[in-house]
Amino acid sequence: MLSKVLGLFSSDMAIDLGTANTLVYVYGKGVVLNEPSVVALFNDRGSMVPYAFGNQAKMMLGRTPADIHAIRPLKDGVIADFKAAEEMIKYFINTVHNKRSFFARPRVIVCVPSGSTQVERRAIQEAVESAGAREVYLIEEPMAAAIGANLPVTEPTGSMIVDIGGGTTEVAVISLGGIVYARSIRVGGDTMDEAIISYIRRGHNLLIGESTAEVVKKEIGAACASGGKSHTMEIKGRDLLKGIPKEMSLSEAQVAESLSEPINQIITAVRNVLECSPPELSADIVDRGIVMTGGGALLKNLDKVLSDATGLPVLLAEEPLSCVAFGTGRVLENFDDLKHVLFRQD
Repeated sequence: MLSKVLGLFSSDMAIDLGTANTLVYVYGKGVVLNEPSVVALFNDRGSMVPYAFGNQAKMMLGRTPADIHAIRPLKDGVIADFKAAEEMIKYFINTVHNKRSFFARPRVIVCVPSGSTQVERRAIQEAVESAGAREVYLIEEPMAAAIGANLPVTEPTGSMIVDIGGGTTEVAVISLGGIVYARSIRVGGDTMDEAIISYIRRGHNLLIGESTAEVVKKEIGAACASGGKSHTMEIKGRDLLKGIPKEMSLSEAQVAESLSEPINQIITAVRNVLECSPPELSADIVDRGIVMTGGGALLKNLDKVLSDATGLPVLLAEEPLSCVAFGTGRVLENFDDLKHVLFRQD
């Protein structure tokens, strides 16, 4: 009874709990929060206490003194540090509720990777419950992405979605409100950043940080080199031979070369799903094409590379970064009609 009363004071919400960013969709308001999934912890006489969250904490990555630790509590789409994740979720929920945090007992729908284990899903559910949620439901990311991309998921026709997030890439064929076949690989934006860091270290003896690699990916990142003049940018890091700061020029073609391995892994996952799809749904996919969502889908020329590899049309969703949050929010607002796509981990 008390839970229902507290629910009257709360705004039900959908959370896209991503490895790189967390988006919160509030019932009737849309996406009201979009911040990096980063927590800074302060060492207070042996116990780690929250110091900063989101954008403020991300600015501290790689720049902290010994008593402050800036971490990303999610890795590969699942919780790596339970306590830090719980504190982060609690902070985001209270931020959305402003000063009503004492009464905040919302119903929450959270996304999980389709390839996550029962233990990993239970960890996410328990973290959100511990953060103050009244009820917690889970939804698989490819389903949420497909709903957010306005695909006809409840109709008897095949839709194929490729959601490239920070920690995972989800590839799925959906029909009649369910996932017919899906494949989740732990390759995403983070893997691309690591590939850029490794390439520059190996080929140029220059060590750059994760933040620099992310900027390189966004500025001149490409799945394949463009024809004509190649874009370049200046990057700074530490010379591994001399141990001093150094600056060098990096081209789009070099970045494309560094990203070849993670791109090939994504292509392989897409092919595997196509091979395992029923023939009737395969015919639908030929007609409708493949829809890409997620931040990784914004990588230049990725749609072209994927189309060349599969021979199918590849389309980019309207708002790829927010598709999962929008889809989860749509389920929240049409709970009775779409609750069959939700589940709980008991």
